[in-house]
Amino acid sequence: MSSPFGVDFGNSNTVIACARNRGIDIIVNEVSNRTTPSLVGFGTKNRFIGESGKNQQGSNLKNTVENLKRILGLNYNDPDLEIEKKYFTSQLVENEDGGVSAKVRFMGEQTEFTSTQLAAMYLNKIKDITVKETKANIQDICLSVPIWYTEKQRRAATDACKIAGLNPVRIVNEVTAAAVGYGVFKANDLPEDEPKKVAFLDIGHSSFQVSIAAVKKGELKILGSAYDKHFGGRDFDLAIANHFAEEFLTKYKINIHENPKAFYRVLSSAEKLKKVLSANSSAPFNIESLMNDVDVSSSLTRDELEEFIQPLLERIHLPIEAALKDANLTTDDLDSIEVIGGCTRVPSIKARLTEIFGKQLSFTLNQDEAIARGNAFICAMHSPTLRVRPFKFEDFNPYTVSYYWDKEDDDDVDHMVVFEKGGLFPSTKIITLVRSGDFELEARYTNKEELPAGTEETICKWEIKGVNVSEGEKTIATKLKLRNDPSGFYTIESAHTFENKLVKELIEPSEEDSEDKEPEYREVKKSVKKDDLVIISHSSALTDAARNEVTEKENSMVMEDKLVAETEDRKNALEEYIYELRGKLEEQYKDFASEQEKEKLTGLLLKAEDWLYDDGYDSSKAKYIAKYEELASIGNVIRGRYLAKEEEKKQAVREKQEAAQAAFIAEKLAAQRNTQQTPNQTKEEEAPKEEQDIEMGM
Repeated sequence: MSSPFGVDFGNSNTVIACARNRGIDIIVNEVSNRTTPSLVGFGTKNRFIGESGKNQQGSNLKNTVENLKRILGLNYNDPDLEIEKKYFTSQLVENEDGGVSAKVRFMGEQTEFTSTQLAAMYLNKIKDITVKETKANIQDICLSVPIWYTEKQRRAATDACKIAGLNPVRIVNEVTAAAVGYGVFKANDLPEDEPKKVAFLDIGHSSFQVSIAAVKKGELKILGSAYDKHFGGRDFDLAIANHFAEEFLTKYKINIHENPKAFYRVLSSAEKLKKVLSANSSAPFNIESLMNDVDVSSSLTRDELEEFIQPLLERIHLPIEAALKDANLTTDDLDSIEVIGGCTRVPSIKARLTEIFGKQLSFTLNQDEAIARGNAFICAMHSPTLRVRPFKFEDFNPYTVSYYWDKEDDDDVDHMVVFEKGGLFPSTKIITLVRSGDFELEARYTNKEELPAGTEETICKWEIKGVNVSEGEKTIATKLKLRNDPSGFYTIESAHTFENKLVKELIEPSEEDSEDKEPEYREVKKSVKKDDLVIISHSSALTDAARNEVTEKENSMVMEDKLVAETEDRKNALEEYIYELRGKLEEQYKDFASEQEKEKLTGLLLKAEDWLYDDGYDSSKAKYIAKYEELASIGNVIRGRYLAKEEEKKQAVREKQEAAQAAFIAEKLAAQRNTQQTPNQTKEEEAPKEEQDIEMGM
C-alpha cells in the first residue's frame, strides 16, 4: 500500500512530509536538507533537479528553470507573465496550446518543455527523494497550491502529479493546509462548542496569502481568503539587487544588468543579506570578481532596506482587509493571528502586521513546515491503511461559477448561478432540466472582476448523451448532480432522466378498520428514474493520450538521468581504485607482489589513468566497468595474498590470546584447588593436639 505524503510546492523551496504510524515526519533530501530547491536544470547529457540544479545554476542560467508554480497552467497572453519574466533567466515561449513553455538547450538541442512537464519533472524528483528516504511505496499525494489558482491551474497541477506517477488524492489551498495542521496538532487548545476565530497569514517567496478561519475541535471552516500575488521575499531581493546595481554602476563603472551571471550573483547575495538584516541592524556586502575582474564591496542597513520595500509595506493591509470583509469580521473579532512563511521573519513586516491587527502575532506553527505537515495529514485521511483522528474541514470558494445550457422552447433561462463566491466546498447542487434529446452544459466564471487578470471565463464543457424521450412525449426531465469537489474542481458527478408515472400506493389503515379488511391502494404520480446518462467531459486537463505521451517522455528522461548517474559512479569508482591501488602497491602490498607484477600493474594503472583523463573522460558505463575489472583481475590476486597474510597474523594473535587465556584459567583453577586443600591439612594437624590435651587432663 502507498504511504501518504504531502508536498508544500514552494516557489523557492519545497518541503516534503510523510505520514507514518508514529506521526508525521519531514523528509530530508540527498544532502540531508529539510527543504529542496524548486528548480529544474538541463545539461548536455542529463537534467539537474533540486539540489543538483541549484549547484549548477550559476554556470547554467539559460538552461535552468525556476519559479515553476508561477507559470503552471498559465496562458502566455496572461498579463502576469510579463511580471514573471523578470524573475526568469531561461527563455519563456508560447506553446501550441497557448500556454507557457521554457526553451532550453538539452542534450545538444534546443528543446521546449511545457510548464506542466517541468512541474512533473520536479515532482518526480520529490517522489524519488521520498522513496529513498522512507523505503516505502509512494503513490498518494496531497499537493498544495496558492489560493488564487483557477480550475485550469489546478488541473495542470493534477496532470503534473499523474505524469510523475503519483495519485493526487487532493489538491488543497496552501493556507488551508496550514490551518488543518493547526486544527489537528493544537486540538487540546481548541474549544468544543464556539469556534475560535483565527487569521492565518503566509508570506512566502513570491506571494502573500490570508485566510480567516473558524476552528474548533475536529472542525475547520475557512470564512474568507485573499491574496497579493506579487508580494514576497523575491521582491525584497530584487529591490536590494537593483539598489546595488545602481551603486556599482556609479562606483565601479560596471552594469550588472548586462551580465546575467553577475546579476544572479548579486541577487543570491541579496537574499543572504536580507536574512542577516532580519537579526542585525547593518551588514556588509562583498563579492569577489563580480564582473570584468572587479571586486565589489558595500553595506546596507535595516533602515535602508525598509525604505526600498516601503511600496510593498504600504499595500500589505489590502489582502487582510479583503479577507476580513469576506468573513464578515473585524480585527477585534479575531482570537489569534498565526503567521507562517519565511518572509515573516523580516522585522518591518512583523511590526506592520502587529500594527494592522492591533494585537500580538502568534508563531506557534513552524513557519517553513506547517503547510507540508497539514498536507501529509490530509493525505493520511484518504489512506485505507492509516487511522487518523476525525477532522472535517471546508474551504472558501473564491469565485462565483454559473452553469450554461442551450435554451430550448420551454426554457425561461439558459444559465444558473450554482456556486457563489464565499460558499464552502466541497459542495453539491442538483438541478433539473427538461430536454428533448442529448445536450451540452458549460461551466463559466460569472464575475470577471473576481478573477485574476487574463483568466479564461470558460471552465469546462460536458456532453450529456443517452437522453431517450418516452414514446408519445416531446421532452423528458433530466436530473444533474453538480459538484464543487474537495480539490476545488467543478464537475458533473452524475446525470439521469426520470419520468412521472402512476404507481399504486398502499393506504395506511386507520385504527377503526378491522384486521380482516382488504388492503386499499390509490394511484399517485411519482418521479421514477429512467436512464443513466453518459457524461463526456472537455476540461483543460490533458487528454489520456496526451498525458500518456508526456509520461513516456518523462520516464525516458528518468532512465537517461539514471544511466548518467550510474556512469558517473562507475567512473568515480575507477578513478578511486586507480589511486587506492597505486598507493597500496607501494606500501601495504609491496611484499606480496613480484617485481614483474608490480611493473605490469603500474603500467596498467598509468595507462588507465591517462585513458580516464583523455579518451575515457566521457565514456560509457560498460567501458568504465571493463577497465575496472581489468585492473582488479591483477589487483585482487595481490590483495588476496595480503589478506591471507593478514588472516594468518590474526589467527596467530587469536591462538596466542587463547593460549594465554587457557593458562590464566588453569592457573586460576589451581589456585582454587590449593585454597580448598589448606583447611583440610590444618584439621589433620590439630587432631593429635586434642588427644594430648585429653591425656594430660586425665
